[in-house]
Amino acid sequence: MAADASAFNKKAKSPSKAGHQFSFLRQKAPEDKEGDDEDDDDLFDSEKLKTRLMSAWNNMRYGLSIPSKSTFNEDSPIWLLGRCYHAKNYEFCTSETKERCKILSMDEFKQHFMSLIWLTYRREFTQLNGSTLTSDCGWGCMLRSGQMMLASGLIFHFLKKDWRVTGRCNSTEQDHYYRNILRFFGDHDDEERSPFSLHRLVLFGQHAGKQAGDWYGPSSVAHILKKAMDTATHPLLHDINIYVAQDCTVYKEEVEYVCTNCRMHQGKCNRNGEWQSVIILVPVRLGGEAMNSIYIPCVKALFTLDQCIGIIGGRPKHSLYFVGFQEDKMIHLDPHYCQPFVDMKQKDFASESFHCPHPRKMSIKKMDPSCTIGFYCSSKKDFESFCAHASEILKPPMQKGDYPMFIFADKRTPMAPEASVRAVRYSESFTDHKYPPETDHDHKMLSRSPATEEYVLL
Repeated sequence: MAADASAFNKKAKSPSKAGHQFSFLRQKAPEDKEGDDEDDDDLFDSEKLKTRLMSAWNNMRYGLSIPSKSTFNEDSPIWLLGRCYHAKNYEFCTSETKERCKILSMDEFKQHFMSLIWLTYRREFTQLNGSTLTSDCGWGCMLRSGQMMLASGLIFHFLKKDWRVTGRCNSTEQDHYYRNILRFFGDHDDEERSPFSLHRLVLFGQHAGKQAGDWYGPSSVAHILKKAMDTATHPLLHDINIYVAQDCTVYKEEVEYVCTNCRMHQGKCNRNGEWQSVIILVPVRLGGEAMNSIYIPCVKALFTLDQCIGIIGGRPKHSLYFVGFQEDKMIHLDPHYCQPFVDMKQKDFASESFHCPHPRKMSIKKMDPSCTIGFYCSSKKDFESFCAHASEILKPPMQKGDYPMFIFADKRTPMAPEASVRAVRYSESFTDHKYPPETDHDHKMLSRSPATEEYVLL
């Protein structure tokens, strides 16, 4: 049965293209003109049947993938989104030095990890725009990873970095923010209450030529999240923005513009020129077919920054949300687990399924080179601190050349027309002949779109 399932999975196409697979079922004779409508109905029914079969198979396949436990070395520190945890060193910190040494216990690590918002495949939600799909099993993992990284940024923004889920209720204000953050990602086609829902993200993906059931790359997800934030109308989101870096460069002038200029909400501008919070997303590609090992120290060092909200990427054919590391193992949240739809329109909806009880690890050497790195800066001072500290760790150590993961620049320099033409030609040849296609995290191959998948190969 396993062999049959594997063969079925290899033959499966994107649900949105399922009709092409069934085009051989009926060959219409040249003189058969009255059967046009009937043939169309057959093809339509075949597509619906294919979608249902694929959904049922994926629901079963991923519904049985219960998250497993990982073990951690007590002799090595663990870094999780800017916080350091150590089993043994914590024991040697006195009550007077614990705050100064900034080392936390393993119990606090578990509490931190369990407080991260875990967004996975869901089933039985309302149909996605322009499709018959009621589940994102088998194709929506990168969108879910992007949702999780954005959720971490919103936790930093509304509840601060040291907020934790507890067995008892937090303050009424904290619970209000927490539930609103979860609702922002509810599987509803609700523009105001759920601006970052799967339904909304798929809708923005359609504007870029993607359909429900297609795979999304880490760069395209970054741009979709920005679009969703720019158009969000919920009052709580008026003072937070998203900036997506282009060409592996964070332009400080552009970040300042995003943070100090009005985003119109229902025709109103609620800003008085003050600097607002920003989530910075940096798409990069750290190698060709595989991760370039010279960047491993840089990737690990990013998780020591206070502003880091993680990395979306994964391993080939498997998107993940990376939140930390221990030694050469990346700690992650895995969206490949199918759970039932949760109706967040209810006031006291159950939230247990949005938190993962067991951390999982993966060798950093298996990390796919295509990824998007996220940071949250609460103020201008915080952004300046981020620029200063990040610049120190982005260049690979012990390298003769200067090849940072990404760079900071004061402003974008206009390119001369002839230089622009040369750059375009170089980029085209680079993409066509040297740039490996982005790995498909859900068993399909992505055709690269220059408008949304902009990388500099490192």
